[in-house]
Amino acid sequence: MPAFATLRLNWEPRMLSILRIMVGLLYMEHGLAKILDFPHQSTHAPYALFTLNPGLQGLLELVGGLLLALGFFTRTVAFVLAGNMAVAYFMAHGPRGFFPLLNGGELAIVYCFVFLYFSVAGGGPWSLDRMRAAASVPSVSPSRA
Repeated sequence: MPAFATLRLNWEPRMLSILRIMVGLLYMEHGLAKILDFPHQSTHAPYALFTLNPGLQGLLELVGGLLLALGFFTRTVAFVLAGNMAVAYFMAHGPRGFFPLLNGGELAIVYCFVFLYFSVAGGGPWSLDRMRAAASVPSVSPSRA
C-alpha cells in the first residue's frame, strides 16, 4: 500500500476526533460568552435563564459543546445541536436577507452541517463514547466443548 494511503487510513479516524474536539471547544466558547461573559463581548446581554437567547441557546452551546468535545453521547448531542443551528439561522439570520454572506449566517450553516456529519460519523476513536462501548462489550471466552 502506498505511504499516503497508509497515512490516510491511520489518521482519518483520529482527524475525526480532532475535528470534533476543536468544534466542541469553539462551540462551547459561545456558551461561555453568553452565560459567564467570558470572553467578554461588547454586545453581551445579561444572562436570563428563561429566554431563548441567551438562556436556552447559551445552555445548549455550553453543555452541548462540552459533551461534544468529550465525545459523550456524540451522535445525539450533535443531532440536537444541528437542529439548534438550523433554528438559529432561520430565526436570526434568514430574515436579514437571502445570502448567508450578507446576513451573517455562514457560521450557523457550517456548524449545522458539521454537527449533522458528527451525528452520522460519531465521535471517533478518541471519545468517551468509544471508551464506553469498549467497556460494555462482554469478554467472551472460547467454549470448551
